[in-house]
Amino acid sequence: MKTLKLAIFTLLLVNLSSCKHNSQESIPPNIIVFLVDDMGPMDTSVPFITDSAGNVRNYPLNDFYHTPNMESLAGQGIRFTNFYAHSVCSPTRISLMTGHNSARHRATNWIRSESNNRTEFGPKDWNWEGLDGTSVTLPRQLQQAGYKTIHVGKAHFGPAAHDGEDPLKLGFDVNIAGNSYGHPGSYYGQDGYGHIKGQVKRAVPDLEKYHRTETFLTEALTLEANEAISKAREEGKPFFLHMAHYAVHAPFQSDPRFADNYKDSDKSEKAQAYATLIEGIDKSLGDIVAHVKELGIGENTLILFLGDNGSDAPLGKSKYSSSSPLKGKKGNHWEGGMRVPFIASWVTPDDTNNAQKQLPIPSNAIQKQMGSVLDILPTLCEVAGASPKSDYIMDGFTLHSQLAGKQNLDRTETFLNHFPHGKHRTNYFTSLVVADWKVIYHYPIEGEVWYELFNLKNDPFESHNLADENIDQLRVMMEYLKNEMHNKNALYPEVEGEPIALVMP
Repeated sequence: MKTLKLAIFTLLLVNLSSCKHNSQESIPPNIIVFLVDDMGPMDTSVPFITDSAGNVRNYPLNDFYHTPNMESLAGQGIRFTNFYAHSVCSPTRISLMTGHNSARHRATNWIRSESNNRTEFGPKDWNWEGLDGTSVTLPRQLQQAGYKTIHVGKAHFGPAAHDGEDPLKLGFDVNIAGNSYGHPGSYYGQDGYGHIKGQVKRAVPDLEKYHRTETFLTEALTLEANEAISKAREEGKPFFLHMAHYAVHAPFQSDPRFADNYKDSDKSEKAQAYATLIEGIDKSLGDIVAHVKELGIGENTLILFLGDNGSDAPLGKSKYSSSSPLKGKKGNHWEGGMRVPFIASWVTPDDTNNAQKQLPIPSNAIQKQMGSVLDILPTLCEVAGASPKSDYIMDGFTLHSQLAGKQNLDRTETFLNHFPHGKHRTNYFTSLVVADWKVIYHYPIEGEVWYELFNLKNDPFESHNLADENIDQLRVMMEYLKNEMHNKNALYPEVEGEPIALVMP
């Protein structure tokens, strides 16, 4: 009789454990998008650039930065060596939220909080108000699918006194520290993040409990993010965390936790400070991953790590500096302005987990096929079982097969970067990548039209402009660019109120 009772009790425990396991696996995957401001593909110890044989290789900047948690994430997941974003922040952030290229959503410049940032010859109808309460957004789609949607950090989706200023009007259930500002008033808790000292007009909201403490802004946002994850876990809902750090955007203030790691380098004081901001971001990544694991939900949590545009590292004014060996940096038309790091992984890889069976991600994998920020919305909607209306235009592609280490034979290998504005590192240009080729069109605002043409397979660092010697390929690429602009209803720069038509070669 005792043996029978013991057997029944054991069976009940097994069944209860099985029910708990199955209930966890039946919950849609949690999703973390870990977005770093102004982080390029060379701002890390993880190599993202491939050599002529297609193998990733280290360059000097990889040896300067210290990002062990990125290394760990890349080791257990997949990194893309050819991932594109727009060359300035607001266009990319709105593209991530909508799945639309900036030429289509028309927020083609960074958004100034106080006024229209059109610039002198910019299109008068550009979307300087950004997202609004009617916009189709990723958090709104996930919210409707039952997710707890959390924004932490920099938003920069719209100007002050407009819907885009407030993530709560865009589909987020929780907003911590997000508003219309593009950078913080200060990174220091002693400064109240700008409320006590620093740039008061850019003071970071919502973090009063850390004012006058030693808590660096990156750390404060990480603590808040982990608390929000815990609350979502207690509610029993899947969560979407948009972890959008203000770092590593200027001001380049040194994070004292990591300053000693760079004091003996040959880099300038600002460059050392920038490196501490990078390492602070890396610690944040590690802390969030550790917290998710401690809650026992790592197997059911997908994390995507990326930057929003090319590097802005203060490493000199050479064309090959901040993103070396890539040419250019944030705001430029070259690859250094558009290429960003991208890593995808399950927080705790487990090939027996149901969600991971649906989206298997190999460990230490390299994906060389193009991906872009436009792919985030369709990918995560697919993961969450959410979808916009059938007539909603998607400029991106689902990354499902590419995250599995395969090729997506249905995607077009194109990325359009449209900047019809001035007052940045490169003014009034449109660039288009099509597979191995890239064309850059410089609008004739105050002079002649100017073309650049590169074969990225043979010349990945854009050292040899082929526009004059390969006119046939230039014409092919410009025709492709013209069609892309037409299909996306793009706006052109204007002189005396009239759009500047493309001049074909």
